Amino acid sequence: MGDSARWWAKGLLFENCNCQLLCPAHLSFKQRCEHERCVGHWAIHIRDGRYGGLALDGFNAFIVNDSPQLMISGGWTQAVYIDARAGEAEGRELEGIFTGQSGGPWAVLARFVSRRLPTRFVPIHFKDDGRRKAMWIDGCLETTVEAIKSADPAQEAVLENVFNQIHASTQVLALGATRYADRGMTLTTSGTHALYSRFSWAGP
Repeated sequence: MGDSARWWAKGLLFENCNCQLLCPAHLSFKQRCEHERCVGHWAIHIRDGRYGGLALDGFNAFIVNDSPQLMISGGWTQAVYIDARAGEAEGRELEGIFTGQSGGPWAVLARFVSRRLPTRFVPIHFKDDGRRKAMWIDGCLETTVEAIKSADPAQEAVLENVFNQIHASTQVLALGATRYADRGMTLTTSGTHALYSRFSWAGP
């Protein structure tokens, strides 16, 4: 990551929203989503990472987002959930990463957020079963994404060379199912847009 990086993290990122197989805004925020409001989430498992001298290995995070149909217009409402297993110092730094305060790719997305709910520090459970990924928070969240079938059963169906601020350039196409309700925000999906990738982030 380079000696100049204040923080870095690698791991798995998966998402699900209320659009169909491929959300138009995933390719460009300048394209309109399928619904008047695009409601979706990002689920994160950090395989390994550092913030200064602090280890971020194994921690999870969950971000739910409610945005206008044209996402580039801003006006997003966002809520961040951080793994309660993180200590006070690690939790503070993880919050800085995912709210964009610590620079890096999440700082770009933070520009579109006009209403941010207070961060919650809760137990976040994560499971990776190969082509099926799951995350849950007792009392408010259950979400799974599963890779779609490709022409070659041994391979995943992927998007290649697609620019996205937080995903890798190769992204696995999937379908997702989510049930989420907390603090006035809700997301209920079944068989809608989902994908996952192996991210690599760094902040200045």
